[in-house]
Amino acid sequence: MSSHAHAAAADDSGEPKSPQYHVAHHFDSADVQFESNKLGIWLFLAQEVLFFSGLFCAFAIFKNKYFAAFVEAHHHLDWKLGSVNTLALLSSSLTMALAVRAAQRTKKTEGVVYLLLTLGFAAMFMVIKYIEYSHKFHDGLLPGKHFTAHGFVHPEANIYFGIYFMMTGVHGLHVLIGMGLILWITIRMKQGYFSSRYYAPVEGVGLYWHLVDLIWIYLFPLLYLVG
Repeated sequence: MSSHAHAAAADDSGEPKSPQYHVAHHFDSADVQFESNKLGIWLFLAQEVLFFSGLFCAFAIFKNKYFAAFVEAHHHLDWKLGSVNTLALLSSSLTMALAVRAAQRTKKTEGVVYLLLTLGFAAMFMVIKYIEYSHKFHDGLLPGKHFTAHGFVHPEANIYFGIYFMMTGVHGLHVLIGMGLILWITIRMKQGYFSSRYYAPVEGVGLYWHLVDLIWIYLFPLLYLVG
């Protein structure tokens, strides 16, 4: 029997408790269900990449057309805060990977700690993003007709901030969704639901979170270091 053929809750001692994992009736076995779930996760991540690729293409097109305006506008972003956010998400990727590893080794307490650290880094990211957004609202650095900032040489700077809010806003929404998923698997892990015999949800959430982090790795240089 493979590591996914049977699922049971377990504590740190590695002793399984009562089985809780259910194999759906349309799957022949737990192995087939596990592989199907994993394929589904990868297909979902692929469409997420396609979604953000459209935003990246839009950024490239407008940057090429209004390069001077984009260079002028990007100086109004705080690259230091962006760097801290980058470090926060990179750290969260590490703790998320360690949480998945803990689940695979039936280390419940260790896994909960790493998941809580991941949530902490994610919360740090969102707090810093809130501070950045607050400054933009206060200075009138908003998209479209809401752009009220003064002193810009290039009036097309509002296009840059329109793309900035779209890309970082959608990414921030993904971070919030990821935090909700991490909280869910943290609760389940604390209950002893995951073990070396069953950790598919932890692995799936981990893959999603790594994608969220990877997208920010592209967003940071594009938006903050555009010049």
